[in-house]
Formats: sequence, structure tokens, C-alpha cells
Amino acid sequence: MNRGTVARIDPIALQHNLHTIKQQAPHSRVWAVVKADGYGHGAIACATALSHPEAIVCPDGFAVATLQEAKSLRLAGITQPILMLEGAASVHEVQQAAELALTLMIHQAHQIDWLDSLGSEQQIAVLVKVDTGMHRLGIAPDNVTTIVNQLSSLPQVASLGITSHFACSDDQTHPMNHRQIALFSTCAPEIQPRSLANSAAIWNFPDSQLDWIRPGIALYGASPVAGKSAAALNLLSVMTLTAPIIAERWVETGEPVGYACTWRASRRTRVATLAIGYADGYPRHAPSGTPIWICGDIAPLIGRVSMDMITIDVTDIPEATVDCHAELWGKHLPVDEVAATIGTISYELLTRVSPRVPRL
Repeated sequence: MNRGTVARIDPIALQHNLHTIKQQAPHSRVWAVVKADGYGHGAIACATALSHPEAIVCPDGFAVATLQEAKSLRLAGITQPILMLEGAASVHEVQQAAELALTLMIHQAHQIDWLDSLGSEQQIAVLVKVDTGMHRLGIAPDNVTTIVNQLSSLPQVASLGITSHFACSDDQTHPMNHRQIALFSTCAPEIQPRSLANSAAIWNFPDSQLDWIRPGIALYGASPVAGKSAAALNLLSVMTLTAPIIAERWVETGEPVGYACTWRASRRTRVATLAIGYADGYPRHAPSGTPIWICGDIAPLIGRVSMDMITIDVTDIPEATVDCHAELWGKHLPVDEVAATIGTISYELLTRVSPRVPRL
């Protein structure tokens, strides 16, 4: 039996967010990014919800990081195109990608030899990844024409597109963005389709939307744009993470709470213990004062985060008693706000929610 700690996933909010994204880029096709188990939300459940025949709009394909993630979607009955963002890690993975009818990212020259090892009757869609400045993956711009020509000559390549990835698109003022857009435009301009815009660029740089966009974090209702809230972008929270109060007690002035006695009561304090900790994915480095929503109010985290529990100050919230459920982030408390307090990003909080927390 579950101890009551759950992550509730709202498929209607997910569909709403995709619709909002499409309104921003009405002329682009969509790779819906569901890597890292759908940013912690459940990749299969999210892909299924986004593909629902009654959804306002559906993605044209899905993007994952690894072959195993792609396999899971195919086994679940997802038939749309699936893009492997990290590409293949071996010739064996190229073979499997072809069998699963995936779209393969090519970011290293030796991956072309792996493609060439396929039988001539086997074909696979390919995107060439260009390194326009992030310097993580990709073909150097000066080598793109050579790589494109090599791929174009292979009978195994069913279709050929080109892509790159922004380094700073969340910051609209960063000069790297326009540098990357300009450089990408010079790389094999005759090759289509082209894909550049991630979540932030969809809003910040409409000229980068091109043929395909690749929304990730925006799908899940967190803001990809620095200085703008999710609500301001018309994005709805998809995950609401909650945990019940399992104990309460009064602590006298001067008494400590939690490991290492890092927090002491400055007044007589009513302390509530919640059934969630860092083994559930709630970050251990969350400081005292991190907001937690309960009974229509905000209670501060007090003391260190334990493996399975945290403690909060509910002195001024008399309704908060045993069996009441607190929201760590979600519909009442934006994950971006929690992340900012903790000193991290929404991506990390969402993807770190552990498997022992049921997704409902």
C-alpha cells in the first residue's frame, strides 16, 4: 500500500500546453520531447495523452535521448516518428533503430560508417546535428557539407534533415543566440527539414522555429524563459507532487529540528512531518524556508531533508493536521518558484522524482 505520497499527472494540462506551443509556432511541425521518462511524468503516459484522438492538437513525432526510451514507446504502441536525440552509441544500436523505424541523429563522422553497414534494403531517417556553439555534440560547421554529401550518397538514408541546439535561448539578450541562428542558416541551406527551436526559442526567437520545433520543459508546464512565469506564457502545471502529514508535535523555543540541528525554533512551533524525502526525489539541499503549500497557505520547510521525511512549520495553519496533504509543487505552487528557492531548475526537480512515487 502506498504511503500517500504521489505525483498526479494531468493529461488535460499536457494537451493544453501543446496547444499553447502550437499557437506560438503554427507553421512548424512538433517533436514532443519525452526523454528522461517524460521529464519524470511518465513517457508512455504522456505520449499516449498527447496522441489521444480527442486532443486539440497532436505532435508530429516524439523525441527521446536513448534507444531504450525509444523501444519503450514502440512497445507501448506509439507509431509516430521517434527521434533519438543522442544518436546511436554503436553499430548494433543503428541496426535496432532501423528495425524500430526511428529517426537517428548523426553528430559524429564515424556514425556514417555504422549506417553504411546496414543492408542496402534497410533505410532510416537521419538528422545531421551541427555544433553551432554549444560544443557538446555535433558536426563542425566547416564539415557539414562533406557529411551531408556522404549521407546523401547512402541508399540506407531514407530522408535527411539538419538540426542544432541552443546554448542560451532562455536568455533573450544573450549574444550567443543570434550567433547560432546565423551560423545554422549557412549550414547546408538546401537541406530540409530544419530544426533549431527548443522550448525557450519558440517564444524568444520565432525566426528559429523553421520546419520542426522541439518543445520539452514547456510541455510539462514550467517556464523555459528567464524572467517570465509559466502562467504568463499560458502554461499549466502537469505534475502536482503531494505528501501527507504523518505526525505533528509542538517544539519549544530554542529546540532543534532534524539532522545536525541546523534549525532551531525561534518561538514555540508546531511541526508537521511529511512522508517525502530525498529518496523520493525531493532535493536534500533544499534550505529551511523553502515554500510548501498546505491547506491554502504556505508553510516553510524547517531543518534538513531526510531520506524519507521532511518537516514544516504549521504553527499559523491550524487546519494542517495528520492526514492533510501538502503540495511540494504543482497547481498551487509553481515548480519554478520552488526551484528558484532551492537554487536549481525545474528540469532537475521534475526528473528526479523517484520511481517509488506513484504517478497517478
